[in-house]
Amino acid sequence: MKDFSHLAPVFLKPQNPNHRQYEALRALCVDGLSLPEAARRFKYSPAYLLQLAGKLDKHPDRDFFLPSTPGRKPGLPTPVSIERDRTILKLRRENSLSILEISAQLARLGIPASKTVVHRVLADNGVPKLPRRRPDQLPRLLEPTADRRSLDLSPRRFRSRYGGLFLFARLLAPFPLASILEQAHMPGSSMLPAPNAVLSLLALKLCGSARHSHVDSEVCDPGLALFAGLNCIPKRSTLTEYSCRLDPRHIRTLARLWNKALHEQGLPRGDSFDLDFHTIPYHGDDALVGKHYVSKRSRKQKGILALVARDADTRALCYGNTCIAKQDRPQAALLFADWWRERTGRDPHELVFDSTFTTRPGLCQLHRRGIGFVTLRSRTKRVLAQVASAAQADWRRVRLHNIGRRYRNPRVLDQRLELPAYPHEIRQIAVTNIGKRRPILLITNQLKNPVPEIIERYARRMLIENAIAEAIDFFHMDALSSKVPQKIDVDLQITLMASGLYRLLGRLLGGKLAEAKARTLFRKFVQASARIEILPDQIEVRFGRRAYNPLLVQAGIADEPVAIPWLNNLPLKIAFL
Repeated sequence: MKDFSHLAPVFLKPQNPNHRQYEALRALCVDGLSLPEAARRFKYSPAYLLQLAGKLDKHPDRDFFLPSTPGRKPGLPTPVSIERDRTILKLRRENSLSILEISAQLARLGIPASKTVVHRVLADNGVPKLPRRRPDQLPRLLEPTADRRSLDLSPRRFRSRYGGLFLFARLLAPFPLASILEQAHMPGSSMLPAPNAVLSLLALKLCGSARHSHVDSEVCDPGLALFAGLNCIPKRSTLTEYSCRLDPRHIRTLARLWNKALHEQGLPRGDSFDLDFHTIPYHGDDALVGKHYVSKRSRKQKGILALVARDADTRALCYGNTCIAKQDRPQAALLFADWWRERTGRDPHELVFDSTFTTRPGLCQLHRRGIGFVTLRSRTKRVLAQVASAAQADWRRVRLHNIGRRYRNPRVLDQRLELPAYPHEIRQIAVTNIGKRRPILLITNQLKNPVPEIIERYARRMLIENAIAEAIDFFHMDALSSKVPQKIDVDLQITLMASGLYRLLGRLLGGKLAEAKARTLFRKFVQASARIEILPDQIEVRFGRRAYNPLLVQAGIADEPVAIPWLNNLPLKIAFL
């Protein structure tokens, strides 16, 4: 009789995942092998084999000789799939690559495989998940070097999760970005010119959905790199090093030229501004960092003091300064007024701030320069006693129109006073019945404006705190502990630029969207994947079906292609399914 013993390896060394599971469970359940021994023989972990046994106990009628993956058609593997599976297993075992990294590497090798296919191959062969790795443990195989000279604009088609960024590419195209950065003496190199470096930082701000510490996970997205005009987004060390090459002179010039270009592109300038301080917390041990009050913590802690100004008309953050020491806080309002005069040639019409921004001599200087102001007066015991001693006939009720319905009819006491160190007559308005235990004391040099108008104007100043909260939440302005450490003045300036672009997008869309928050605009319009096709004569970004696409079409975004200077002046066309 013919000997068939040479076929024993077919049973002893199964290659099919179902057959391998069958033999392992048979050895455990029939042959009586212990769990560690059966797992070691068939190259499983004991925990995984125990999991297989538990599933078999729940479903003992399982058929081991049918494919285990739902929807997978039975059939013999092709030579291409066999080679692909071997490459996947080799990349995992030899280089410890993740599923995303394996998929990207297969694309480079000309063996395309989706993340789902890679996951299925690894699962079918019993390959366990990778443990969580530190940044220094990540493989360097998939870290390409950002190089402007390697930008590939050859005809091809791909999908990107960041298709919505090209709405801002269309808005940025008319900006003289290269000229602005050249006048600001922004550094650059042949590999990473200044416009591409700034666009990389700006892209990570505009994305907003995650902190820019997640730049490593975005380095393989071709759409994000194409927006910045590079072959890939620079690594975090490159972004950090670039920000360290910038000094305050670069930032001041960039801020002035950027605001001018933003105005020329359709964002109007207002005459009334809200000023506020914000402490950006610092969690290190640097002794040179002072302590400042952090409102959300109700305490003082180490941090960087930033002066932020908001245009009350356009609701855009228009100014930021991180070079203010604690002893310079009383001069902050005058610093902003000087900056505005240097920028526009005239003083601002009105400034609204709290009592820590200036002193009475500072208020006197604002008055002499013709700048209207509204601020708070300290509520000392003597001042509160003077207010309480006023006759009841001097108090009156006013009607407010833009305040919450609960406090529309406060009682006010309108007085003219003379304050020490302030040689002019000043107006004090005490306000009660607005939900506060003690009256609020407003002082202003606007002697003829109606009382409700002044109260409502100071109430609108509170919106700057909402704008700062948005900059913290959406533009991650407080992320000093990020994996992409940047100089704080650079990070703040990029935040202001991103905020201005969102305001410009809102005004382009019109209606109530002109005043919508950046996160709202991002969710409705920018957070959209797209199919990007690079053609010989243009770049087409085609969005899928979304509820708010008609608003983009109505705004004229899809009308005519616009040449993008940093993409070799190729026209960019926005299209919709």
